[in-house]
Amino acid sequence: MFPAGTPSHSLLRLPLLQLLLLVVQAVGRGLGRASPAGGPLEDVVIDRYHIPRACPREVQMGDFVRYHYNGTFEDGKKFDSSYDRNTLVAIVVGVGRLITGMDRGLMGMCVNERRRLIVPPHLGYGSIGLAGLIPPDATLYFDVVLLDVWNKEDTVQVSTLLRPPHCPRMVQDGDFVRYHYNGTLLDGTSFDTSYSKRGTYDTYVGSGWLIKGMDQGLLGMCPGERRKIIIPPFLAYGEKGYGTVIPPHASLVFHILLIDVHNPKDTVQLETLELPAGCVRRAVAGDFMRYHYNGSLMDGTLFDSSYSRNHTYNTYIGQGYIIPGMDQGLQGACIGERRRITIPPHLAYGENGTGDKIPGSAVLIFNVHVIDFHNPADVVEIRTLSRPSETCNETTKLGDFVRYHYNCSLLDGTQLFTSHDYGAPQEATLGANKVIEGLDTGLQGMCVGERRQLIVPPHLAHGESGARGVPGSAVLLFEVELVSREDGLPTGYLFVWHEDPPANLFEDMDLNKDGEVPPEEFSTFIKAQVSEGKGRLMPGQDPEKTIGDMFQNQDRNQDGKITVEELKLKSDEDQERVHEEL
Repeated sequence: MFPAGTPSHSLLRLPLLQLLLLVVQAVGRGLGRASPAGGPLEDVVIDRYHIPRACPREVQMGDFVRYHYNGTFEDGKKFDSSYDRNTLVAIVVGVGRLITGMDRGLMGMCVNERRRLIVPPHLGYGSIGLAGLIPPDATLYFDVVLLDVWNKEDTVQVSTLLRPPHCPRMVQDGDFVRYHYNGTLLDGTSFDTSYSKRGTYDTYVGSGWLIKGMDQGLLGMCPGERRKIIIPPFLAYGEKGYGTVIPPHASLVFHILLIDVHNPKDTVQLETLELPAGCVRRAVAGDFMRYHYNGSLMDGTLFDSSYSRNHTYNTYIGQGYIIPGMDQGLQGACIGERRRITIPPHLAYGENGTGDKIPGSAVLIFNVHVIDFHNPADVVEIRTLSRPSETCNETTKLGDFVRYHYNCSLLDGTQLFTSHDYGAPQEATLGANKVIEGLDTGLQGMCVGERRQLIVPPHLAHGESGARGVPGSAVLLFEVELVSREDGLPTGYLFVWHEDPPANLFEDMDLNKDGEVPPEEFSTFIKAQVSEGKGRLMPGQDPEKTIGDMFQNQDRNQDGKITVEELKLKSDEDQERVHEEL
């Protein structure tokens, strides 16, 4: 595009000879012939030897035209040519500024039409001729091609070639637009194109930055729309033209593709595409969010997508980690919500753009799917789904051994793990760091048979790194059912007595009374204590392994048998350590 110029409506009066020649040039449709009787011609003879397929407009009296011509006599001798001067004729038709024959010959002519005209003397220069150039009573022959036509009453002509089905907004005065264009003269001669510059033309509308006709022609356009805009010269570059590419008095034709439009006063625009039922929490500044997105320009050109990387975009919102428009657009969203966020450039990447995908002053459109969000201050959310009908006197606590079934998923419903795949409940000792902290917390205070829903934030689950099958920074959703619980043992204990241990523990354990206890005797004794209800082993482990570990702890010299000197209760060992420390 070129800068706006100062249009002019005035035409300079030309010398008589040039005016007459211009008139002759306009008779482009006819090739003169003698009258059927062989006598002199009574009117202009017009031969329309090339008529364009499309003729949206024909020359009428009072129109301003631009044309080329060659003028010859009957013997073919040339007396004048606009081509030799490399200057088009530009003049008003039908107001006496041309010879009568040319005025008549130009009437009804189309742009790019070619005519041969024969102008008899009485419609040319008559019996006087033009001294030194055209003899008296000369019949004149003109070959004319019309290149432009307009009228001072003309306005900008707008034709919509393609209008997208979705039009989020239309161009108004004061808007900033980015568009591609091909610019031609009315005869199709190209003078400029944005496509060759590999960039859009970016400007304000209605602020004097463009020629007046373009300011008018862009109004009401939608992003992605294609228009043909025809601008008369007095709304373009007027009688001066522009440089060497746009001649004076030239009508201009632009084929426009609007890429995007915004206003410096625009804010972020939000459109909810899908809102899940039961939204109890909306994102606020300071939350950490995981979301998928497709990012496109306003004309639909995709510049980025998290889906192509098969990974969510993870960030804090409202804290400046992302562009301001996205920071604003994500706040208030629900988990599972889909929304379209339209961000003006002053809230995105501004006049400079970024990389080779986002040009300067580009409006950005993000289609976002919120997977989950949390706050670093979040605790485990616990919701009871059902409780057993019978009275629950005991609930789970730290140290208890529990068996439970569970289903684990992401908040978007993606199933991760389930205990049902293993055919048996999961087992854990609460507080023993055997499960993630959030699940450990959520299993406490439960009754056998109770069902709960737990929402566990990532800092109480698998953190920023995630785990096998669990994305980083993922909020986890558990549905758990407590199958059973057993009181646990104090830390460090493998076996505890329900009452005081036997006074003569070693003698009771030495079944054959030989002064030593091998593994078989030790195992038989411990199992008898459990079966008689006198003591219990650590739950959740193989009893044989637990008893074996206990024997190894007592067989201090590792000779395969326990002596009276080696056998000590853990409480006695702990007391000895206290004395040693003291």
